[in-house]
Amino acid sequence: MKILVGWDDPQEAHLLELYFSAGDNEAKVCLTADELKAGARTGGWEVLFLAMTFGGGADAGYAAFAELQEDPNPLPVVLGCRSTEMIGLVKFLTHGLRFYLIRDDRGDFVFLALSSLESAVAAVRAERAKQLAARLREEMEGVRRLQESIIPHGIVMPPGYRIAARYEPSQVSVVGDQPVVMAGGDYYNVFQPDARTLIVLIGDASGHGLKACMSIMAMHTLIRMLGGDRYRDTAEFVTEINERLCENSIVQGGGGFITLLYAAVDVETHVMEWTTAGHPLPLLHHSDGDGVRAIGDGSEGGLPLGVAAGIPYDSARLTLPPGGRVLLYTDGLADSFPMTTTAGHAAFGVDGITAALRASRGRSPEQTLQQLFEASNAFTLGAGRVDDTSVVLVERTAE
Repeated sequence: MKILVGWDDPQEAHLLELYFSAGDNEAKVCLTADELKAGARTGGWEVLFLAMTFGGGADAGYAAFAELQEDPNPLPVVLGCRSTEMIGLVKFLTHGLRFYLIRDDRGDFVFLALSSLESAVAAVRAERAKQLAARLREEMEGVRRLQESIIPHGIVMPPGYRIAARYEPSQVSVVGDQPVVMAGGDYYNVFQPDARTLIVLIGDASGHGLKACMSIMAMHTLIRMLGGDRYRDTAEFVTEINERLCENSIVQGGGGFITLLYAAVDVETHVMEWTTAGHPLPLLHHSDGDGVRAIGDGSEGGLPLGVAAGIPYDSARLTLPPGGRVLLYTDGLADSFPMTTTAGHAAFGVDGITAALRASRGRSPEQTLQQLFEASNAFTLGAGRVDDTSVVLVERTAE
């Protein structure tokens, strides 16, 4: 601990300097106001031990205290005052003083001073940590609102289809009594560029916080800019998005990348064309049984976006059967696990998702997503998911 001292008794000052400098502590004792000002300017001190009558009386001591309090980040002060000086303590307390120690005539207070200073430093550190945590929550909440502003609400469904989507952010514990709801890089979108085409996409930027959020916003902007007929050719569209993102400094910084699954559904023929860039494969659930399977075998997938330019992406096709459902999800759902799980134990995984889909057969898309999230939460023993989670369920109604 680094201790700055402003004292009025040279003999006691010498004793304080010896006592405070023991062990790993460092102390500087000042006997005049000019010394104290100069010492305070050097910075690095953690606490000030100040005699109430420093500088020649209570008024001079208060003047030194008040001047130091004008600093944007004032040192915590422990005031040393005699029992006969208690009436003057009120002035200090009403102007920000929080800690004080009674000086006895025998000087025994010296041996209590170090613990008083340590307590003051600990209290101030805890308070500042709490303030920083509150500031972190405010900043992350602002970023999270920015992220959620690009996630669609009130999805318009074409005739013959039912769609439900859901996003849940992760949480992280910080100093303080509330967890921070993290902004992250999850993103989904559902829209119709024309009456015949339904676009469904889901993406996940690496990392959390502002960078992941801004990476997703960059991709969202590109998707809207590049529209037109290219929406239908999923391989060409994803290839173009990748080329643009490889030129984006936000995505590229620190080795960032984005996984994406992009699908275009012809709502008249019910053919779904899709392209994946390092994203988990969608799952198809047939309404006439418990059959749930991944669409594709993984060979269709390309590298995540933003990793390398000039990478070709392929597309695959699937005809959605009547009553069939396609689930698109980010890895936050599959990777959820109990916080008490030891290394090597399985996560919720595709098996957990499959079981939840089977259990929800006959339910609406919204009820199905509720069942899916409840099953995932139960698997984590109520701890929730440590990564963002986005899910989109597209159902072709039975003919």
